[in-house]
Amino acid sequence: MADDDASLVARCLRGDGSAWGVLVQRYQRLVYAIVRRVGLDEHGAADVFQTVFARLIEHLPRIAEPERLQAWIVTTTKRDALLQRKRGQRHVSMTRSDEAEAEGSAEWDLADESPIAEEALADLQQLNQLRGALERLDARCRDLLLMLFRDEDEKLAYDEVARRLSTSVGSIGPTRSRCLDKLRRLVS
Repeated sequence: MADDDASLVARCLRGDGSAWGVLVQRYQRLVYAIVRRVGLDEHGAADVFQTVFARLIEHLPRIAEPERLQAWIVTTTKRDALLQRKRGQRHVSMTRSDEAEAEGSAEWDLADESPIAEEALADLQQLNQLRGALERLDARCRDLLLMLFRDEDEKLAYDEVARRLSTSVGSIGPTRSRCLDKLRRLVS
């Protein structure tokens, strides 16, 4: 079972570098998703990412409720991303869209100027929580769920899933049900 945030913070405060690595890995996708939703490009996202985790190192000894670390990270990320965007409005930073670059056209990927909605932020937090729970599942359950719950164009048939997992087609449904129950317990 992976450490909760409070125990990771305690380990970080004792100088455990591996705990710091786990914290960064646990929250890097969430930080990046929030920053990109605010509308910053890759460079702005990297700056905010670095700032958030630098501030976390600085504030770690003063965080009163380490079990609420995710809320602290979300608030700090959102605040820094919005500040970065505000500063960036003075300077226009644009990156070419991947398709435009491949085709050699002049089309640019412009940032979304709408403010980040609380609903979108809640969705990002829930997605991060789900990713964390998936990482804590045993490998067999994680592999099964990832094979079954893919994008529509990447879905695998049950016989292909059974072949890849070296099991019978008839066992996939019951195993899926048990794995989803484990995932629900980890998320709640």
